[in-house]
Amino acid sequence: MAEKIHPNSNHPTGNPKFPATKAQLRPLYHPQALRHHRTRRRSCCCSCCLWITFTILLLLTIAAAAGGVFYVMYHPRRPSFTVSSVKVSRFDIASDNELNTRFNFTLTARNPNDDITFVFDWVSVKFDSKGVDVGDGSIPAFVLHEKNVARLRTVVVANGRVLDDDRELKLDLKKRRVIMVRIEFDTKMKVKILVVCWGIRFAPPGGKLVAMADTSDVKCDVDVRVRIWRWTI
Repeated sequence: MAEKIHPNSNHPTGNPKFPATKAQLRPLYHPQALRHHRTRRRSCCCSCCLWITFTILLLLTIAAAAGGVFYVMYHPRRPSFTVSSVKVSRFDIASDNELNTRFNFTLTARNPNDDITFVFDWVSVKFDSKGVDVGDGSIPAFVLHEKNVARLRTVVVANGRVLDDDRELKLDLKKRRVIMVRIEFDTKMKVKILVVCWGIRFAPPGGKLVAMADTSDVKCDVDVRVRIWRWTI
């Protein structure tokens, strides 16, 4: 007869239990919840970008429509400018290569529009000859009414402008050649108007004589730009 084997009561039955490891004590990671959170953030960003783009396009459309209506109603034309006269009372170089100049000139502005008035803030004036700034000045603020003409007078000077030895202008002055000058007018307003006139020529005056510049072949270009906030178009 087979002998029965009885389990020892001193040894526990079933699967043995071990203490929890560090990996088991860590919090559970839920990738689905994190992915859902990122998806919501992306959706909000996309919605904001779409609304901003839509708002900008709507504003541009309204501005274009308003500009079209304004053009159809008034047919605006840019003002014209001509240089009437330029008197040169001084244009010489001192012994230390310092340029001294003085110009008295008259500018004529015309408004060809029937229903538009131009209100100008002060206008900066710059005389340039072969890349050298030979004089600066300004024109006070003025109003150019409909179908009106305004004559503007000012003085442009340069005192102690140092010229480099390799400047062609310095050689022209030494040889008493005819000097060519270009004038730039720059308005300081929301509607930016830049006027550039060229073709002014004169012989440098000597002593206390005054030279009249030749303005018969002067041509002026007018560039109108509208400034909207930080953009200029």
